[in-house]
Amino acid sequence: MKQDYLKRKGYPTDLTDSQWSQIEPLFAGMREYKYSKRELLNAVLYVVDSGCKWRQLPHDFPAWQTVYSFFRRAIESGLWDKILQHLVEVTRKKAGRNPNL
Repeated sequence: MKQDYLKRKGYPTDLTDSQWSQIEPLFAGMREYKYSKRELLNAVLYVVDSGCKWRQLPHDFPAWQTVYSFFRRAIESGLWDKILQHLVEVTRKKAGRNPNL
């Protein structure tokens, strides 16, 4: 798998290896393009956290159009909902609670 995120200096919003390993399986079966899903996700997290406009995405991320397209397709496919549901289940399980509520 491509590791574009290693070619640039990290941002505080970048996923750690542990965080990525938690959600990486949710990307299984998706087509791989020029950029890794992790790098696209890191770019989306940067925009969400910083509040910058898509066009103001730093140039060491993929082009803003590519990142926005990934973001939009993830909404349409329900990927964000799947990630959130998975993280809630993992968090509840770690807390000793029923993960499926």
